[in-house]
Amino acid sequence: MESVQATKQRFGIIGNDPKLNRAIEKAIQVAATDISVLVTGESGVGKENIPKIIHALSHRKHGKYIAVNCGAIPEGTIDSELFGHEKGSFTGATATRNGYFEVADSGTIFLDEVGELPLPTQVRLLRVLENGEFLKVGSSKIQKTDVRIVAATNVKMVEAIEKGKFREDLYYRLSTIDINLPPLRERAEDIHLLFRKFAADFAQKYKMPTVRLDDSAVQLLLNYRWSGNIRQLRNVAEQISVLEQQREIGANKLRQYLPNMSSNLPAVIKSKKQEGDFSNEREILYKVLFDMQRDVNDLKKLTLELMKNGNASKVQEENSSLIKKIYNDDQNHEEQLAAIVEDDFNEESHSIEVMDLRHKDAETKKGNYDFVEEVEEEESLSLHDKELELIKKSLEKYDGKRKDAADELGISERTLYRKIKQYNL
Repeated sequence: MESVQATKQRFGIIGNDPKLNRAIEKAIQVAATDISVLVTGESGVGKENIPKIIHALSHRKHGKYIAVNCGAIPEGTIDSELFGHEKGSFTGATATRNGYFEVADSGTIFLDEVGELPLPTQVRLLRVLENGEFLKVGSSKIQKTDVRIVAATNVKMVEAIEKGKFREDLYYRLSTIDINLPPLRERAEDIHLLFRKFAADFAQKYKMPTVRLDDSAVQLLLNYRWSGNIRQLRNVAEQISVLEQQREIGANKLRQYLPNMSSNLPAVIKSKKQEGDFSNEREILYKVLFDMQRDVNDLKKLTLELMKNGNASKVQEENSSLIKKIYNDDQNHEEQLAAIVEDDFNEESHSIEVMDLRHKDAETKKGNYDFVEEVEEEESLSLHDKELELIKKSLEKYDGKRKDAADELGISERTLYRKIKQYNL
């Protein structure tokens, strides 16, 4: 059996971290079998190296090795890519096509980002794992395949199972052997070693002297979080190699290539939102409802003033200002409510109409105001009608130009467009 050190040299793997060595050791041990393997770890840690090691050290090494990025294939075509399709099975299927499982017979398939597979495809994959059978899209003929499946994911599979996004039975079939690769921040001794390797490679590639880090830059390199792991470190090394004229790099210069330095500070967050904890949401809802109630009360006062004094022009002016105020806050209310409700509610069902107070009980009005019982119907005092009238007038004034009309009304163009659609203008 090949040693860990020889395997690292063969596949160009840099580092001496014990967790990394253990992962490679497990890959070497499992290579001689046909057991399914699940490789886990954060994005950019080098998960793609493990299936290559397993295939190269297995009895399938002379067969095909196919790597498939499940997250990069559209849901509508992934079944066709993996299992093939028959001619005429769907629009655009002008010929019969062999899928990866048919092409890689007697070889190895690496399913990267397997956590992104849609549920129907997961069912098909489970059948392959259980008895080596699959169906082409549009075919009823069962076909057999003999492939070794190695999968990888950066998704927390237990959480995906709890949310119903991944089948539990498929997870246990894939993870017969689980190989986890540690993130770069847990491999402190390997970080500078990897940077030097990348810097030397890029110096050779671009035919320029190799960049080097002073002590302060090395310390900064070790303290950085490296959320993108090895892929991010390689990217930083390439940028510095190409852009910097000086070959000796200090901490201040290196800091320019390390984004979100403040993100290294610890943060206390809730791991999971507790059900029933809606205090913040209630406060937002109460604020929105109180604002609406205040606007309605103001409109009532304006209406009663018109009924009492008959000063229609003054009330109309104040009424228009009130409508503008209400809809200036419209977008803010929508954003607040959107943080609470995930579903896309029909906004028209939330539009509030103020009742016409001209038909209020006559006895109540007589008890508070001294005026004639029958009020002359000068104009509609419904907020709905007022709003419609103002929108029509502003659109007529600006020859249907929504932006100018929205500015005139004091509302956003988006809100005006929604109102035009609501009233079928």
